[in-house]
Amino acid sequence: MTDTEMNEAPTTASTTSTTPIAKLAMVTLDAPDASALGDFYSAVLGWPVAYSDENYAMLTGPSHALGIGTIPDYKRPDWPDDGRKQFHLDLAADDIEAAAARCIELGATRADPQPGETWVVLIDPAGHPFCLSDAKNWG
Repeated sequence: MTDTEMNEAPTTASTTSTTPIAKLAMVTLDAPDASALGDFYSAVLGWPVAYSDENYAMLTGPSHALGIGTIPDYKRPDWPDDGRKQFHLDLAADDIEAAAARCIELGATRADPQPGETWVVLIDPAGHPFCLSDAKNWG
């Protein structure tokens, strides 16, 4: 997705409804170690860990939460994606390269290949790809 496309809102009837059916409360990731991945995302996002044990961790953000569940026999997503990855997190940063360097210090790796020029794809310690993009592009 280009920077221009990120700022263009779709105008279909299904996206212009004034009465929401529901609101996003939390995104939950599967992982081999919920507590460890919770610590990673707490450091990346600056969100506090509200709960953590060997089976589950939850971080609370300003308007949403991030849950992480330990899954027996967890299988990491592939990179490059082979069509099984269902979603990824897009994170906004003021300085993409500085943010990427800090994430790598915390245990992420830089994905290879990199599919774009205006964002960086990283792989979290559990194998989930996530993107760092310029905060100015998110309004």
